[in-house]
Amino acid sequence: MNYILGIESSCDDTSAAVLRETVICSNVIANQAVHTSFGGVVPELASRAHQQNIIPVVETALMKAGITKEQLSAVAFTRGPGLLGSLLVGTSFAKSFAYALNIPLIEVNHMEAHVLAHFIVNDQQPKDVPGFPFLCLTVSGGHTQIVKLDDHFSMQIIGRTIDDAAGEAFDKAAKILGLPYPGGPLIDKYGKEGNPKAFKFSKPNIQALDYSFSGLKTSFLYLVRDQLKIDPNFIQNNLNDLCASIQQAIIETLMKKLIMAVNQTGIKDVAIAGGVSANSGLRKAILEQQNNGWRVFIPEFQFTTDNAAMIAVAGYFKYLKKDFADLTAAPYSRQG
Repeated sequence: MNYILGIESSCDDTSAAVLRETVICSNVIANQAVHTSFGGVVPELASRAHQQNIIPVVETALMKAGITKEQLSAVAFTRGPGLLGSLLVGTSFAKSFAYALNIPLIEVNHMEAHVLAHFIVNDQQPKDVPGFPFLCLTVSGGHTQIVKLDDHFSMQIIGRTIDDAAGEAFDKAAKILGLPYPGGPLIDKYGKEGNPKAFKFSKPNIQALDYSFSGLKTSFLYLVRDQLKIDPNFIQNNLNDLCASIQQAIIETLMKKLIMAVNQTGIKDVAIAGGVSANSGLRKAILEQQNNGWRVFIPEFQFTTDNAAMIAVAGYFKYLKKDFADLTAAPYSRQG
């Protein structure tokens, strides 16, 4: 029986999880409320909070899993991409922990782990998992990409954003509307009560399967700015419709390229992953494609945001291949 400890510290959540092979035993996340008043993550504050959180988070994950550290088979950690200071905390802890226990150390790519979260299972809740090959739309605050998977670690990015990410577009729109950080969930909440056709925005026309969201953000900004000159209460009077309309524009942009990818590849096992995969509008839009013969895979909400369970399951598949890291492994902030 193999127990894998996963450690995730790429941004502002400190997380540790224990998996028994692919079965989840615990998944503990410590959030950092300190960033809310700044309207975004402050890297220096994030790394300091990771230092405070990582030991109690790991201890809690082991306790909830009902095992001791001596029962672990390996330690998997996020090497990147992410905030360098935050990654350094998780990387340093993982190295020391694995070295002290004399067990393998496994480095994990954060974006690959989001995709592989679909293979986490629960003893009490059997579920289908994607079959190879499959496509995954990975959408978060920092990344937007369409990935084609031929096996667990044979991943080809066939489309990506050339500028801003979809999650960043959500958060920027929320900031324009005066909503607190993180704004994406609030756009989703208010948008449920609004008319998605109330306002129109310019949409990018990017070649192939790539994305662009910078123009959409600018179009939203200009509309709000111009209307506020006419009506100072424009946002207050139209908040739900504004949220519904910008959300619809982002989702239509995401789905247009995903549908193109399915048509080009002929692959109809399709998943979504990343923080924006929690968005109710995106979930509804991809589920509707089941009418076109897609097999759709949507992650549990606990696996949409950054979490260590996805690091642990990626680590388990690497453990089977004996793909281990050494103590020279250094974190990286950007994906190559």
